[in-house]
Amino acid sequence: MDPGGLERRCPKLGHQLTFAYCQRENDDAPCLRVVPCWEDRFAVESWLRATVPERLLDDYLDPRPPNKAANLLGLIERAKKNLEPQGH
Repeated sequence: MDPGGLERRCPKLGHQLTFAYCQRENDDAPCLRVVPCWEDRFAVESWLRATVPERLLDDYLDPRPPNKAANLLGLIERAKKNLEPQGH
């Protein structure tokens, strides 16, 4: 089964999204909330184990919620990078 077309309401963004978006939300990596959001729809942990490098699995399988401050800082850094002129 390809879960990419499955849809649900995103608690982070507040609207309907497909799993395909969640697969690449975090700088082309899965969203850190992928397990709690999708575990009731399909075997998301099995999908993660087959998709994500083992050294990163704890980031997804650790039951602690993402740190909001760290998440905001990451978003700010990504926005800054997107504003920098290309080629620098």
